Amino acid sequence: MGANTTMMKVNSIFENMQHDPDDPNPWQALYLDQSTPIRPVVKEMWLKNSSSVSRQFVLPFARFFAKLLIITFQIIKALSPIDWRFSKFLHRLIYWGLKYFVLPEANYLILRHFHVGSELLAFIAGNVPGAEIPMRPLRPRNLEDLKDNLFLQHDLNLYNFVINLNKELKAKNLKVKHLSQPSFSMITDGDFDIEMPKAGFFNFLDLETAIELYTPVYQFFLTDNDFWRATNSLQLDETIGIYAATILNSHQHLVLVNNKHPLVSLITLGASFRLVLHGLSSEMGHWLLVQFKKEQQQKINQSTNINIGRA
Repeated sequence: MGANTTMMKVNSIFENMQHDPDDPNPWQALYLDQSTPIRPVVKEMWLKNSSSVSRQFVLPFARFFAKLLIITFQIIKALSPIDWRFSKFLHRLIYWGLKYFVLPEANYLILRHFHVGSELLAFIAGNVPGAEIPMRPLRPRNLEDLKDNLFLQHDLNLYNFVINLNKELKAKNLKVKHLSQPSFSMITDGDFDIEMPKAGFFNFLDLETAIELYTPVYQFFLTDNDFWRATNSLQLDETIGIYAATILNSHQHLVLVNNKHPLVSLITLGASFRLVLHGLSSEMGHWLLVQFKKEQQQKINQSTNINIGRA
């Protein structure tokens, strides 16, 4: 926790950067822009990755070869009489790759995503009165925790949540609807309990490049059904967004969701890019809930102060 608290207080390199009107820095412009909601420390890390040498020079080649591998593995899977799954080995391989080759900030954002996703689902589950939905929150503290099939379980959690929620709605004649005073008790407005990953000599890959390289590996070591299910789970972003927006009566924020139209399944070649959009949308959705939580608490504090003053 201490490492995260310190990190939150570090001044942004983009904020303190000198502005040259004849050569404005595009990353500084994006950092200073406040039109989209996102936690400042996450935005800082995101833009550091986006402006890295790896993303500029390695990502284009990684994306090209990753797509070739996806097509190749799709053919191999279709022709093979055995639809294999090596989930434990896959997650150990991902852990090893992240630990030794990926930037610490990118690894931190990956670890954050499991916490963010768990809290988004918990918010919806906790604000449908009468519904009882089994949950399996994922809270990795470090990269080592990823070995426990967390990537695969994350996808399963999304589908299981939608299925279990809608079974409850139908069985008990309930609806997801606007609540004037929703509960935000499950939303963390401070730092998550995550250990900041360390930087080694070879930790140079940015987040997007890592995801591009990880996608065909994920495909190869899981069954074809696992991979298709995982890529299609990204289309549930709009579904989850609609649930949350309905509870908050804040449908205008659905514009932040980029993986839209869950009934339209997309081919797997664009999975890595859509996964990046999924991560960003999740962070924005969670930050919105944090802001709503703070506003609600502020109103409660003001009301309490007024009542004390009258007394």
